[in-house]
Amino acid sequence: MRSIDALAELSTLKKPVFTTAEASALWRMDPPSASKTLSRLAAAGLVQKIRQGIWAMGTDAPDAFEVAPVLVRPYPNYVSMYSALFRHGLIDQIPRTIDLMSLGRPMKLETSVGIFNVHHLNEASFGGFEGQSSTRSGLATAEKALVDTVTVLGVRSGTVTLPEIDFPADFNPTTMWAWVEKIPSPRLRTIVTKNLRRLTEQQSGI
Repeated sequence: MRSIDALAELSTLKKPVFTTAEASALWRMDPPSASKTLSRLAAAGLVQKIRQGIWAMGTDAPDAFEVAPVLVRPYPNYVSMYSALFRHGLIDQIPRTIDLMSLGRPMKLETSVGIFNVHHLNEASFGGFEGQSSTRSGLATAEKALVDTVTVLGVRSGTVTLPEIDFPADFNPTTMWAWVEKIPSPRLRTIVTKNLRRLTEQQSGI
């Protein structure tokens, strides 16, 4: 298959990030052959390799929100913890990794656009994000991002220490505490509650 034809067919996927398996099915060829074709397209600067079996159209680095849905298929996920806290302006420090909350197993994934830390959540605690589409992961709200952060870190150490938090004017403590109540484990719920009270005690009304 000529590169120009292969690229034209890939564009019909209408996905910024796709897998070797999707290309294989589209081109009606076996996965090894599809991988070789993709490598040829990458050498020509027409696609780029994100990690084994995952590719992106063009040479511009895709947004992490476009890569995330493909990384943890078939499980849903959303961007949270430090990544979301930074995007909402609660912390100033730029995260070195991208944090994903998922119903799948926890793992660390290295890609060409950054390192993704995938954290497992129980179904009862999964949610509280916005902006999700068929090709993009959603972003946790400020309130859910803080709860997710304290939940994950609380499991590890009990006492959670975070960088100085600057709560925005529209931060809704009622929403935050409602998510805390959804934590299935009474012990973990107590840990999260104690940490959140300490972290927010200097904020009027929170």
